[in-house]
Amino acid sequence: MSLRGMVGAVLLVLAPSVWAFHCPMEMKKIDDALAKGPALSAEQMAEVKKLRAEGEVLHKAGKHQESLDTLGKAEKILGL
Repeated sequence: MSLRGMVGAVLLVLAPSVWAFHCPMEMKKIDDALAKGPALSAEQMAEVKKLRAEGEVLHKAGKHQESLDTLGKAEKILGL
């Protein structure tokens, strides 16, 4: 196996763990933004909280890309 192939294999093995550690950072960003009392409508605030909770559930289920996608929607509403 070539060096390039070995590096690729290692990256494929490590990629899921990288995403797994990224989810909590995104959740913390959302939590920090919510703690500052952003100027959102009640509907937007409810949506952000719902998406934040869904992102955590997906993370705990090992669905890290889905978690990041969901958390990204909350961040977009927050303007992060």
